Amino acid sequence: LGSLTRPAPRERCWDNLKTAPLSSLAGNGNVLQSSAYMSDSPLPTTAVDLPLRPQDEVSCRRCEVHCDKVVYPGACVERACAFVYAYEAFGHTYMGCMQRVFDVEIDLDLLRAAEKRSEGFGAVVARRVPLPMCHSEVASCYEQRGDDVGCRNPEFFEMPVASPSFRVFAQIEP
Repeated sequence: LGSLTRPAPRERCWDNLKTAPLSSLAGNGNVLQSSAYMSDSPLPTTAVDLPLRPQDEVSCRRCEVHCDKVVYPGACVERACAFVYAYEAFGHTYMGCMQRVFDVEIDLDLLRAAEKRSEGFGAVVARRVPLPMCHSEVASCYEQRGDDVGCRNPEFFEMPVASPSFRVFAQIEP
């Protein structure tokens, strides 16, 4: 090991690479800013902030399959939802949601005509968490992009409900 010597500064391969200007905290040392010197290992990634309640999100982009919560405005009209409003403008009647679960206003005549067909009107993207009375579901795009790991946020698919559908009573006998 004694025969190995350190190469002269001019012989170093990275001397001709540009370095970023250093701050006053860096002192007199040189910092290599070239990706050619870095190893082939991927850069460390930062941890993704997970929400406290993933069910309360309206979209998920944690993997390559993009998911959104959608609501069916035709069901709002059919169920006579208390939060549906309507107004007339330009000779048409438009409807929307007072709670802004979806933020589009739809021509009511076109919605009713579409609902008569077998496909129905369809869904619109939810902009807020759907209310318990909303007919909603999760729509996934780019499902072919899924990998072996699968969904990174399975709780996103849980739709919030107003109250539990059952109760458990414990009876303790002495």
